[in-house]
Amino acid sequence: MRIKSWISFFTVGTALTLLVFCSNKKFTAGDSLLVRVTGILSEKHYAPVKINDDFSKKLYDNVLEKLDDDKHFFTQEDIKKLQKYEYSLDDQIKAGRFDFFDSAWNTLMNRLVILEEHFNKTLDKPFNYENSGTYTVRENTEKYQPNVNSLKDDWTLWLQYQTVDRLYRKQEAARIAKDSAQTANKPFDTLELKARQETRKFCTDWFKRWRKMDKRDKISFFVNAITELYDPHTNYYPPEDKANFDISMTGKLEGIGATLTERDGYIKVERIVPGSASYRQGELKAGDLIIKVAQGSAEPVDVVDMKLDDAIQLIRGKKGTEVRLTVKKPDGSIKIIPIIREVVVIEESYARSAIIEFEGKKIGIIQLPSFYADFSEKGRGRHSSQDVYMELLRLQDAGAQGIMLDLRNNGGGSLADAIDMGGLFIKEGPIVQVREPRGMVDAPGDPDPNIVYDGPLLILTNAYSASASEILAAAMQDYKRALIVGSKSTFGKGTVQTFVPIGGGSSSDFPKGFGQLKVTIQKFYRINGGTTQLNGVTPDVIIPDIYDGIPQGEREMKHHLAYDKIKPATYTAYSAPHATRFEATAQSAKSRIASSAHFSNVQKRAKSLAAMRDSYIWSLNLKKYAAQQKALKDEEKLYSDSAYKPIERKIDALAADMESVKGDAVREAQRKEWLKMYAKDAWLDQAILMMQDLLK
Repeated sequence: MRIKSWISFFTVGTALTLLVFCSNKKFTAGDSLLVRVTGILSEKHYAPVKINDDFSKKLYDNVLEKLDDDKHFFTQEDIKKLQKYEYSLDDQIKAGRFDFFDSAWNTLMNRLVILEEHFNKTLDKPFNYENSGTYTVRENTEKYQPNVNSLKDDWTLWLQYQTVDRLYRKQEAARIAKDSAQTANKPFDTLELKARQETRKFCTDWFKRWRKMDKRDKISFFVNAITELYDPHTNYYPPEDKANFDISMTGKLEGIGATLTERDGYIKVERIVPGSASYRQGELKAGDLIIKVAQGSAEPVDVVDMKLDDAIQLIRGKKGTEVRLTVKKPDGSIKIIPIIREVVVIEESYARSAIIEFEGKKIGIIQLPSFYADFSEKGRGRHSSQDVYMELLRLQDAGAQGIMLDLRNNGGGSLADAIDMGGLFIKEGPIVQVREPRGMVDAPGDPDPNIVYDGPLLILTNAYSASASEILAAAMQDYKRALIVGSKSTFGKGTVQTFVPIGGGSSSDFPKGFGQLKVTIQKFYRINGGTTQLNGVTPDVIIPDIYDGIPQGEREMKHHLAYDKIKPATYTAYSAPHATRFEATAQSAKSRIASSAHFSNVQKRAKSLAAMRDSYIWSLNLKKYAAQQKALKDEEKLYSDSAYKPIERKIDALAADMESVKGDAVREAQRKEWLKMYAKDAWLDQAILMMQDLLK
């Protein structure tokens, strides 16, 4: 494997570079965060925009959409009052002012007071479940309600819709329980009251989340409304958010190893990571409620009703330090649990492999969740390319005759790792082309003539395979090195980002510093000259997906960069014997899929879902609503073919993986758990049949 000479990270929503850019822009101590952000963007962004009246109008619309996308809070009267800011936001940015956002936020907060009183009063008594009313659920709500009274009327209908849905589901659950003799059927009044209570709680929690946003959150909200106008992947990261990004890229963190959620004002433990500090300490369990957090012997901090992110910051910490958690157990007892923080490795984020046995053949499969990379340990951190390298060796040692790389739902990551990974399958040559803002093009590749695996290769993708996934899939397709199999297109993200620190120290709102900007600095292109931007990668064999009729991917994101082409790079296509069978294998697969009853049903279901997407009118009459739900379930049964039977194949974890956790029942189960995702995987079955053809 070659030594990495330059590193970039890029995903559907996140990106990073090893050599983090510093802005050449000089800021004074008095410059606001807004001035700093727009200054860096004008200097570093691939396609900077002008801060003028047109920008002001777009920002005005974007803020209102982010605050109230479904038109649940603002009215036409509110918008009329806010319109005075429509073309002055460019001047406010340059002056570092938040006048418009403050006004919009105050309007929202005042509206919460009015609507909270309304939904509580409305939910105090049962609805009329025999009326003839309806509520329309829309993908995009175009108009605001004229005034507060009409807004309340709309909320009344929405509250009834929410309650009817909950009541229907409770009746169904009670019916199923009665049919299975699990419990007695509950009275209608009991179920109805419970449904209203749950609707009330949903609204209360929703409003509480809005009110928990502090000044720092609001500033971040507004700054991201600005950055999004440059392109969807240019974002502002306060220090805490940058730390979360680093965890997603490295697959590890320093902490206790517990998955936490916020429930009813409490921080609840949802899961303990096997092998982590909490797992070994043994006292913290799923279901515990954390009520206080102390750093060692220091005074504990009450975290009840604290924002989840803030509580997590208190619980995380450096390896070797102690955190003491005061927890409330499910039986009501209170216990103080001391835990020494350690590096927590999130195994699910790393490459994993297994052996599939089918009709006398052994096929290896590598599931890669992301193109992760860790530069924090001076060359000793884990990299996805190195891990895939090792999995390829292990699979070949286990007798794999063909290998499949599963990149479904892989949002991308390290550009260097995508390049290195491509080099595992070809002798040498470019993997991708990268274009700078001024037109300079580089074509990084793998100069190492050694091939780690030269056998049949198949890559699985879907609509959420993005960025680095698209680069690897496109390169292997252009080299005719692999057969690409998946939904009609990948995500379509063809841009590269870097993190740029925002200089200027700190402020009272951001005591840890202003954070960093993730900025789009380059576009990448296939070695054949096309870009994956917007169009993605079209597989050699397209497998029908139930979401085919619903627009997805980069082109559905606002303010995206355009599609274009550049000159192809110089490269030589692969010429191994199995590569000559790609076309025949693809044609056989297409015929097989076209005649499949299962995939025919999938296509029918896709058309049905597409028709429902824009709007659907629900009855507020409980019996009619139940009839609508039954019709949808009948349709789903008709199309989904839930009785799908996989082909006769066996899939097992590698023996070495199981041996490494032998004696630890939890970790043994964890090593096997991920294979359940393939239990009824019709796509995998088609891939296995294609690989069987390639191995003939």
